[in-house]
Amino acid sequence: MPSHQFQCEAAVRYLPEASDPQAPLYVFAYTITIRNVGDVAAQLIARHWEIEDVQGRVQVVDGLGVVGQQPLLQPGEAFQYSSSAPLQTPMGIMSGHYFCVGVDGHRFEAPVPAFVLRAEGGNGGAAWY
Repeated sequence: MPSHQFQCEAAVRYLPEASDPQAPLYVFAYTITIRNVGDVAAQLIARHWEIEDVQGRVQVVDGLGVVGQQPLLQPGEAFQYSSSAPLQTPMGIMSGHYFCVGVDGHRFEAPVPAFVLRAEGGNGGAAWY
């Protein structure tokens, strides 16, 4: 039976030059690496993100592809892209998944494990991280 699987990893950094804590606005850049660890070529079609700040406010982001692309990954291939997320608090958490389709028509989701968005020196009073 064919294996349909993407593995996703995230790297995050705070962007103080784009942020304004007085507003309040905290901007975070993140880079996602998506690797096809299955044995079937598959295409990333859409994304779903949930971004939660320490006040419990949740932003849901759904859309086609990532950064205007819908990459087709052969087994062993990886795709990397960078984007950003704004928050009203110095900390938050982000998670989601990608909707993918194998070249054989099989549909599957590729989860992105939750990752923390944290401005240096700010804990926002959050105990849930």
